[in-house]
Formats: sequence, structure tokens, C-alpha cells
Amino acid sequence: MKKIVLFASGNGSNAEAIIRYFENQSLATVVAVFSNKPEAKVLDRAKNHNIPSFVFTKTQLNEGFVLEKLELLQPDLIVLAGFLLQFPPSLLKVFPNVINIHPALLPKYGGKGMYGMHVHQAVLDNKEQETGITIHYVNEHYDEGEFIFQKSVNIEACNTPEEIAHKIHELEHQFFPEVISGILSQNS
Repeated sequence: MKKIVLFASGNGSNAEAIIRYFENQSLATVVAVFSNKPEAKVLDRAKNHNIPSFVFTKTQLNEGFVLEKLELLQPDLIVLAGFLLQFPPSLLKVFPNVINIHPALLPKYGGKGMYGMHVHQAVLDNKEQETGITIHYVNEHYDEGEFIFQKSVNIEACNTPEEIAHKIHELEHQFFPEVISGILSQNS
């Protein structure tokens, strides 16, 4: 069975969707959740599913602790599901199979500081008629890795960033687990 490790910094709704998707499948399982925020709700979600979690500091991400845990776990895929720190190039050298989801149609609205409501507000401010999600491989630059999947949604009727966020969450929860499954199936 393939092993997935999730990294998240917040609520963890994407992490939960991924955990639930793989709970009753034989292809893969989520073996750990990592977070840089001790108060992140994703840690409660992991606990509710009996998945071990690890909390770390930015220094520990770059200097050993996270690498040591990942070397013990030997994940087949690392999934950034609302993880707000840049994934270090030193870890990418050891674990190159890292993917991320971004709540916009990259290359638009990507880069440092463009996450969550910041993205949705920018989309609204620019009067976009559609937005969407981008799932991509992670490289040493924010949101610049090779695209794996994009899905758009019409937002002409949306008047607030919260309405846009709702539509984006629906896309994320539907497609992110499926794309992960496809990646892991190809690498079997």
C-alpha cells in the first residue's frame, strides 16, 4: 500500500477529504499529518482518524526534524494541503514527489502571500468571471511547479470572497483526492 504524508497549516478540510477518500481503498493510506501551527484544526482531524501528527517550527522544517520523520515514514507522495510555508529545496532533493493545490488558475494569482482569502479577494477585485484550482508539483519557487490538473468554475454570481471560497472548496474536495489517486496509480 502506498503511503501519503500531508502537510497543512490550517483548518484541514482538504486533508480530511483526502483522508476519507483513502480510508476504504487499498491503493494508499495517509500515514501522517505535519503542521507548522500547533493550534491548526487539521491536527484534530488527524487525531479523529487515528493518524499520527507532528508539529514543527520553521527552523525544524529546514534543519533535520522533519527530514528525520519523513525518512522514517518513507512516503510515496507528500501532499501540501493548505500548507503556508515554502517547502525547502533540501527536502525536495530527498523527497521529490511533492504536490500542492492552489485556489486559483495558475499562473494567475500565485506566488508568495497568495493563499486563501487573499487569492479570492484578488480574483474578486479583478472582476474575473471564472477561477478554479491548480494542482501542481512543488519546486523551489512558490506555485511554479509543473501543472498536473486544473479545473475552472464560473463565479459571475459571486459577490464576496467567501462565496468564491465556497465554490473553490467544492472543487478541491472533489478533485484533489482523485488526482492523488491517479498519480499514485501511475507510479505503481
